Amino acid sequence: MTRYIVTLFGVGNLRPAPGTWGSLAAIPLAWLLHLSGGFWLLFAATLVVGAVGWWATGVETAGKDDHDPSEIVIDEVVGQWIALWPVSFGAMFADVDILQLWPGFVTAFIAFRVFDIFKPGPVGWADRIKGPSGVMLDDIIAGWMAALVVSVLAAIAHLALI
Repeated sequence: MTRYIVTLFGVGNLRPAPGTWGSLAAIPLAWLLHLSGGFWLLFAATLVVGAVGWWATGVETAGKDDHDPSEIVIDEVVGQWIALWPVSFGAMFADVDILQLWPGFVTAFIAFRVFDIFKPGPVGWADRIKGPSGVMLDDIIAGWMAALVVSVLAAIAHLALI
């Protein structure tokens, strides 16, 4: 079962760029979570999936030379969901259909992938940590950085509309 968890039921086996596939798969899942329970369900699911993913990653990488195999994409799911938090929260706060905030989805995806691929600053630091902590933390930090980008660009866009 841990293999299904870390690969998001096989999404991590898609090539090329399994991390990008994992991030893409996370978006409709986040949308469904938001539709089912708003921001708070997405928030709670992120915490639960993060904890389960951390555990499953530890099981899957134990005793192996490669501490972060490319087919593990549960970390991308968690990071992408964090990047989408401002979109979900904004839709809930404004009481609008989350799909009306589609530019936020695009921005969250692009920003998260840029931070995850290029690993600036704290993302790179976390990526160098061995074990499941490094696997999960770099994407969590990339997600937070992407969420900040989404929030700042949303604020700028809303100010421009005033």
